[in-house]
Amino acid sequence: MEEGSETGKKTKMTPLMDELKKVGKIAAPMVVVTVLQYLLQVASVIMVGHLSQLSLSSVAIATSLTNVSGFSVLSGMAGGLETLCGQAFGAQQYEKFGTYTYTAVISLTMASAPITVLWIFLDKILMFIGQDHEISHEAQKYALWLIPALFASAILKPLTRFFQTQSLISPLILSSFVVLCFHVVTSWCLVFKLGFGHIGTAIGFSLSTWLNVILLLLFVKCSSACEKTRTPFSKRALSGLGEFFRLSVPSAAMVCVKWWASELLVLLAGLFSNPELETSILSICLTISTLHFTIPYGFGVAASTRVANELGAGNPKAARVVVSIAMSLAFIEAVIVSTALFGFRHILGYAYSSDRVVVHYVAVMTPLLCLSVFTDSLQAVISGVARGSGWQHLGAYVNIGAFYLVGVPVGVLLGFVAHFRSKGLWIGIVSGSIVQIIFLFLITALTNWKKQAMMARVRILDISSEVSEENHTTRAANHTTSA
Repeated sequence: MEEGSETGKKTKMTPLMDELKKVGKIAAPMVVVTVLQYLLQVASVIMVGHLSQLSLSSVAIATSLTNVSGFSVLSGMAGGLETLCGQAFGAQQYEKFGTYTYTAVISLTMASAPITVLWIFLDKILMFIGQDHEISHEAQKYALWLIPALFASAILKPLTRFFQTQSLISPLILSSFVVLCFHVVTSWCLVFKLGFGHIGTAIGFSLSTWLNVILLLLFVKCSSACEKTRTPFSKRALSGLGEFFRLSVPSAAMVCVKWWASELLVLLAGLFSNPELETSILSICLTISTLHFTIPYGFGVAASTRVANELGAGNPKAARVVVSIAMSLAFIEAVIVSTALFGFRHILGYAYSSDRVVVHYVAVMTPLLCLSVFTDSLQAVISGVARGSGWQHLGAYVNIGAFYLVGVPVGVLLGFVAHFRSKGLWIGIVSGSIVQIIFLFLITALTNWKKQAMMARVRILDISSEVSEENHTTRAANHTTSA
């Protein structure tokens, strides 16, 4: 009896362990890729910080606004491919897999055009909201030199999903590492040797982004790993624009809504009596939160890829297992990181400032930051599940309601009316995140995975006409029988 029970346990554990390995093989490398890509902007800010206060201020503002208005939008839109390419790969529809990638490149390039106009007039927008004129002009110059990087990203983001949804992560790691080394050397030469100043880091970033595109395209062309999904361009890429936009727009909303809300609250911190301190504290919290997010983002990517692949292959039970494993990993990671942050709360601030007031304020904010770690980890995975399943529109509605009907109002009330200042604003972010997690978790828990698998097959295999024809035949047969 004991041997039989042990054998039964091993039989049940085998699929879980196999799926854990598959998720881990995607998640861990994607964390490395995300960190390497994040370090590109960190390297730029560090270099500019050795020039002047004006350069640092203008680059910080330009980086924040170009991320919010441009790069995050493209990254969010590319999430539509996590549904389409992920499910197509699972269904072994490799020609459609390539066609979807072309469609995404066209769509993101189209979206880059209005963003470019916004960046051209960035100085006027900044001055309109009360920013210093000189800083505004320098920020606009920096943004102009990032326009080539924007159009490169319109190719790079879909290419990244092209590899990601096939679980080919090693090319992304290699290219990201090479590009980071190239960026550091190139930017250093442009800034300090050739005298381009802070503009040099923008030029270096644009060159680096295009280099990343070239490296990945070469891999697609030359590697046997991409032989099945390497398809020629066809007119079908244009006919699929509507379907892609229906998924990419809510996907972008899911990514951008919280980001925009957080940036808004940082700007509101400038209205307090001590704006430099309050803005610095929120910026530090946001920086820590963003850096931490690179870890659960990898889990979210793994969840998105595996869920999409299994739904495309028609395996709803396997998709449910993926969700359970990814959520468990995110929970464990959140416990570890939040425990570490709380344990080092009294010295955490020294990483950003030697001012004791700032260090103490960071220590006060750390418990709230720990809550953010939990919500961010779980949200990253559930958002990945949403992208893999194709219910981004529900996620977008939840995020908008959570942050703009709850998060921002609560933050404003506690920050300005209750006089909690930055602590109140961050409580607003945490409140919105908690509401977001509750609703996204309920949607995930109530998901009918058999129905999701059927919808994926209809979407990818174009069997809707067959289904309707089958229903028509069934109705006709029933009619004949009753007659």
